[in-house]
Amino acid sequence: MKSLKNRQHLFFDLDDTLWDFEKNSSFVLSELFLEFELKKKIKTDFHNFYAAYKNINQHLWTQYRKKQIDKEFLRSSRFHLAMKFFDHDDLDESLLLNEQYLRRAPNGKVLKDGCLETLEYLAKKHTLHIITNGFKEIQHIKIDGCGLKDYFSNIIISEEHLLTKPDEKIFRLAETLAGTDKEACVMIGDNFDCDVKGANDAGWASIYYSEIEHRYTGHSIENLAELRQIF
Repeated sequence: MKSLKNRQHLFFDLDDTLWDFEKNSSFVLSELFLEFELKKKIKTDFHNFYAAYKNINQHLWTQYRKKQIDKEFLRSSRFHLAMKFFDHDDLDESLLLNEQYLRRAPNGKVLKDGCLETLEYLAKKHTLHIITNGFKEIQHIKIDGCGLKDYFSNIIISEEHLLTKPDEKIFRLAETLAGTDKEACVMIGDNFDCDVKGANDAGWASIYYSEIEHRYTGHSIENLAELRQIF
């Protein structure tokens, strides 16, 4: 496999690559599950509710990336659909739940293991950037609140440019902002379609970050610390 050591520009995804979306999100949702007394209302436990919510949310995000729905529909529908899945139909309550979730979740401070130490190491020899599919007000809170901002030369948030990964245009934009070309770029992320295939289709190298076993034969890591051996 071709070495990536000479590639100067490293682009990171944010959610579940640097910022531990799973842990931060589930912690807040478990609090809200209790506060809203959802166990009594939807007649199931948090584990089942969270599993249903994740599937619905991921499906809506896929639709959003394809421009099939807008931001407001995504936000107003995900909890409503999750509760309806368990035969509890209360739009007003679901909107309030979403409001509380958006207020609390971005303030989560859990990063992926070894995140800051790895960024510190990589920043000595490489130029670091972020490309994230997300909403600007939310992603900035995460990045600023966890001490990530100073490591990155460019923070490219999809909503600010009306582009989302895996659209090739967001990778071309990233090259322009970084003042470089595709031969110098590596994308590192946990979403195979958006981060790996999207980057590869744009002519970039990529590293697939997956904490579970997979069949991908390209560059991959199971934890961020492994990047120190690659670079």
